[in-house]
Amino acid sequence: MIQDNDLLQRLEDLNQIGIALSSVHDIDLLLETILVAAKRITHADAGTLYLLDTEQQVLRFQIIRTDSLGIAMGGSSGKAISFNPVPLYNEAGKPNHANVAAYAALSGKTVNIADAYTAEGYDFSGTKAFDQKTGFRSTSFLTVPMRDHEGEIIGVLQLINALDRQSDNIIPFAKDDVHLTESLSSQAAIALTNRRLIKQLEELFESFIGLINIAIDDKSPYTGGHCERVPILTMLLAEAVNRTHQGPLKDFSMTDRDRYELKIAGLLHDCGKITTPVHVVDKSTKLQTLFDRIHLLDTRFEVLKRDAEIAMLTRLQKRDDRGQNGVDEAAIRAAYEARIRQLDDDREFLRHCNVGSEKMEEADQERVRSIAAYQWRNEAGKLSDFLSAEEVGNLNIQFGTLTAEERQTINHHIDVTIEMLQSLPWPRHLKNVTEYAGGHHERMDGKGYPKGLTRDQMSWQARMMGIADIFEALTAKDRPYKKPKTLTDSLIIMGKFKQGGHIDPDLFDVFVREKVYLTYAQQFLDPGQIDAVDVSKIPGYQP
Repeated sequence: MIQDNDLLQRLEDLNQIGIALSSVHDIDLLLETILVAAKRITHADAGTLYLLDTEQQVLRFQIIRTDSLGIAMGGSSGKAISFNPVPLYNEAGKPNHANVAAYAALSGKTVNIADAYTAEGYDFSGTKAFDQKTGFRSTSFLTVPMRDHEGEIIGVLQLINALDRQSDNIIPFAKDDVHLTESLSSQAAIALTNRRLIKQLEELFESFIGLINIAIDDKSPYTGGHCERVPILTMLLAEAVNRTHQGPLKDFSMTDRDRYELKIAGLLHDCGKITTPVHVVDKSTKLQTLFDRIHLLDTRFEVLKRDAEIAMLTRLQKRDDRGQNGVDEAAIRAAYEARIRQLDDDREFLRHCNVGSEKMEEADQERVRSIAAYQWRNEAGKLSDFLSAEEVGNLNIQFGTLTAEERQTINHHIDVTIEMLQSLPWPRHLKNVTEYAGGHHERMDGKGYPKGLTRDQMSWQARMMGIADIFEALTAKDRPYKKPKTLTDSLIIMGKFKQGGHIDPDLFDVFVREKVYLTYAQQFLDPGQIDAVDVSKIPGYQP
C-alpha cells in the first residue's frame, strides 16, 4: 500500500511538473527544471541533461547536478560547464555506441544500468576516472532519449544513483522510474521544442523589424541610427523608473514581458518613415530638394554681376564717345564696385539664410524679400524677380529647414506607423505596442500629434518614448541640419519642455535624477558633448 501511495504521489508530481514546464519561458531555466524534476521523481542523487547539436553531431552538456558532492553547473548555478561534448561518431565515422548517452541518442532507446562497474558493452572509463578523483561511486544509470513532437531526438536525460527512499542506499532504477522518466522526458522535450520555436519566431520577428530599419537606414543615414538609439534610451529610462521607490512612480514595475513589449515598440516607433520621401528626411538646407538650389542663386548673382559690369562699360563707352561731359570715370567704377560688393554680400547672406537655425529674425526675412525684388533676365530671356515666391518661402523658414508642408510630410510618418502597427495581429503580450509607439509625438498639454492626447490619456511607456525621442534628436551627431548639443544644453531645453507641458514632468525628473542621460551619453555621444551638468541650472527639475 505504501508503494502504491508513493507511485500515486510521483504521478501527481509528474502532472504538476508538466504544468510547471509550460510556464517556464527561459530555456536554461527550463532545462534545469527538467533535470531537477527528473531527479526528484526518481529520488536520484545526480543527473546530466545533454542537448543534441545536429550540425556538429555531438551531445553538449547543458545542466549537471550531483547533490552528494555539491556539484551544480549550468542553469541558475552561474557556473559554466567545462566538459567536452560527447561525439556521436568516432573518427572513422562509426556510431559511438560505447558511450551510453551517445547510444541512447543514436538508437532512441532507454538504457537502464544497475551497476556501471559491472555493465558490459559500454565504456565507463571516464566515469571511473571521475569517481577516483572525487571519491564518488557512480553505480546505477538511467539514460533516456528526449524526443520532440515529430519524434526527432533533441537531447538525452541521464540520471545517476537512484537512492532508496528509506535508507538512502544506492539502488537500481525501478521500472516505475523508467516509465515516469520517459513520460517526463517526452513532456520536457515538447516543452523545450515549443520554447525553441517561440524563441525562433521572436528572433525572426525582430530580424524583420531590423530589415525595416535597415531599409530606412539605406534611404537615409540620418534616421537609421535614430531607430537604433531611441529603443535603447527608452529602455534605460524604463529601468530607471522601475528602480524608483519614491514619488508618483514608486508603484511602477515591469515584468520581462513588459520589457519585451516596450523594446518591440521602441524598435518600431518610426517604421512609418519607410514611406517618407528621402529628400524631405535629409533636407539639410532650406533650398534643398533633390539637390541644394543655392547653387542656382550663385549663377543668378553672376548674371547680375555681369549685367552690372556691362552697364558700367556702357556708361564709360558713352562718356568716351561724347568726350568729357562732366561724368567722372572714377565715380562710374566706384558705383560698379559698390554694386559688386553689395551682390557678394547678398549672396553670402542668402547662403547664411539657407542654413537652418533655431529662429530667423524678422529683419532677415525682410532682407530676403528685398533681394527677391532684384530683376534679372532668366533663362528664357525675360526679366523676372530674382527669387521666386517658393524660394522666398523656403529661405524665410523661421525654424529649421522644413516648410510647413514638408513638416506635415515628416509628421505623417506617425500616422503611417500607427496604420502599419494596427494592421498586425498582435498577440496578447504585445497588445500595447501600437499605443506605445504611436504616442511618442504627443504632448502632455494635448498639443502634440497625431491625436492630440493629453498626459492622462497616455501610458507611462508612451511618455517615456517621447522623452527618449527628443533627447536623442537633440544630441544626435548625424543630423544634416544641425550640430549635436551638449548634455547641459539638451537638458536645459528639455527642462523648458517640461515647464511648457511638452514632456512628462515626473519622468523627466527620474531621467535627470538617475543620470539616464549620462549612461546613454557614455555609449553614444562624442566626448566633447559630455560636459559637467549642473542640475540646479535645469529649468523645472525637481530632485
